[in-house]
Amino acid sequence: MNHLDILIPFGLPQAELARDLTRQCKAPALAILLARSKNSHPLQHLDPFSRALPHEHWISRQFGLTSAEGKDEPSNSPPASAAILRSHGQQAMEGHWFVLQPAHIHVARDHLVLTDIGQLELDEAHSRRLFQSAFPLFEEIGRTLIYVDAATWMMRADDWAGLRTSSPQAASGRNIDIWMPEGPGELAWRKLQNEVQMQWFSESLNEEREMRGKKAVNSLWIWGGADATANSAKPATSVYQTAFNLNGWPQALAETLTVKESQPSNVTAEAILAAPAERGLLMLDDLLEAGLANEWGVWLHRVEALDAAWFAPLLQALREKRLESLSLILTGQDKLLHLTATASSLHKFWGFWIKPSLSKLAS
Repeated sequence: MNHLDILIPFGLPQAELARDLTRQCKAPALAILLARSKNSHPLQHLDPFSRALPHEHWISRQFGLTSAEGKDEPSNSPPASAAILRSHGQQAMEGHWFVLQPAHIHVARDHLVLTDIGQLELDEAHSRRLFQSAFPLFEEIGRTLIYVDAATWMMRADDWAGLRTSSPQAASGRNIDIWMPEGPGELAWRKLQNEVQMQWFSESLNEEREMRGKKAVNSLWIWGGADATANSAKPATSVYQTAFNLNGWPQALAETLTVKESQPSNVTAEAILAAPAERGLLMLDDLLEAGLANEWGVWLHRVEALDAAWFAPLLQALREKRLESLSLILTGQDKLLHLTATASSLHKFWGFWIKPSLSKLAS
């Protein structure tokens, strides 16, 4: 491996907490990488009301995932449905499809809030029960609904092709009014969503879940609209030959790569370094859940764990020139920082005078 891009969602903490967190954080390898790295691009400030988070927009661009018009749209969620269909063997599908994800929406003081879908812990059996319960509601209005996995269903709605939706991560923990769909079909979707919610209100499995301390599955979240026959459905050209740890919907994008990861559930730094590829991508999403939940004490511990598991061995690989360069793509709620460190930057004379520091995380 010559070059490795490392995407770290929520590697940049909230600005008002960043300085305190970086003072407390013990991540010596990361501190060296940050201090010896150069800005590949200026710090990007993104629209805080964009319908996807910065890391979602970034990975969409890297894999050429665009709208039917060929645009990367901050005003819409990534058009991921076609890639998801393709990755599950649905290559002959036609029409415009959306991703539907079972969700928990809770009532705050004066508004409704979407809970992080990643914390729902919905198993296969319960998801299929909910799917069968909701299926007749879709069938009644002529909507095709298919089951992909416990967290992911797909719906065809050709006449809603212009509907602007938000990714569940962008809406997580926020007043959902701002993030609800807008455009063709928005009222029809709200009616259907409400009918599903009423159907699930009396489902005994939600009582079972709550008795076990889990959140009720009381709604569906729609996003990721794409035309299955448009450019977004075709395997995109990527600069990467291989990728590791692509969890959630980005995992569908790995189908376009020429070198598939051999140990997707237990990949190590050594396995990545040994991969037969010029350029690879590693996604470290360990900070995502804590960032979405504003649990910065948990965030702190996970940065330190990442330092031991990933940044220390990759730093050593740079020093030994087994890796020529690596980039850290650090994102926050509304910003993105792209830094690059090279083997030569660690060995240059002036580099020895640069004190290791995490200060760039407070950008």
